[in-house]
Amino acid sequence: MSSVTVRVPATTANLGAGFDCVGAALTLYNEFKFSEIATGLKITATGTEADRVSLGTSNLVYQAFVKLFDRIGRTVPAIQLDIKMEVPLARGLGSSATAIVGGLVGANELAGSPLSQAEIAEFATEIEGHPDNVVPALIGGCRLAASGLDRAWEICGLSWHPSIVPIVAIPNFELSTAEARSVLPATYSRADAIFNAAHLGLMIRGLESGNADWLKAAMQDRIHQPYREKLIKGYDRVRTAAIESGAYGMVISGAGSTVLALAHQEKAEIVNAAMEKAWTELGVRVQVKNLAIDAQGTSLIY
Repeated sequence: MSSVTVRVPATTANLGAGFDCVGAALTLYNEFKFSEIATGLKITATGTEADRVSLGTSNLVYQAFVKLFDRIGRTVPAIQLDIKMEVPLARGLGSSATAIVGGLVGANELAGSPLSQAEIAEFATEIEGHPDNVVPALIGGCRLAASGLDRAWEICGLSWHPSIVPIVAIPNFELSTAEARSVLPATYSRADAIFNAAHLGLMIRGLESGNADWLKAAMQDRIHQPYREKLIKGYDRVRTAAIESGAYGMVISGAGSTVLALAHQEKAEIVNAAMEKAWTELGVRVQVKNLAIDAQGTSLIY
């Protein structure tokens, strides 16, 4: 019998104008250890919000694990799954993506690696419904995903200037993706579409160059942020605090409730403290973390 541990990074998606197409892997991780056993299924979970994790067949990691064996036409082995969590649930940091990617990669390893990384990326996107979290979780870095002419996904790596620090503020309340999507309009104006296309392009160049003026302008959005901000208590106050303390800007991470500020490395600690203070003064408990971009993506520990 064999075992493998899969380490999957958290992700932040959208980055403002990159709605449902841009995501970046962050230096915050979930670990999933898969060990073959004689019979049955055993699941343990420790760490951040571990008490909320399903310990049965409804566990998302295990469901992804089963899906891969079904896809390759093999019998699902009996396993023990041990989960170590750092990524909080339903906070816009890709916790479901870590589960899906972790389950698929763990199953693929125990099955002898029948699927390539590209095939796992396609499969994970199929399960999740969109690529912006699962792709960077799997392959690391900052990634832009677009559908190709044959409907397969084209994945483009985006450069991230080393001076830019991603700062995440994680409040003690959650926001489901379904709720965040329910407030979005069914259609958008031509002006809003043009605005977002221009600002996504500017964001890409700003991230590559570290140009402060470009980044400050680029973090605007008209597709999802104006509609979701009202779902996050204290959003305007925290954003103001971040910008006044030196951040280029602040956006919602994924569907929220976590928010993401970008700042030059020399201002990162000041921005961190200002965001924590602003939310704490509103009676919201919050964790603020200065992270970095994870360039490796999912890794294996034997």
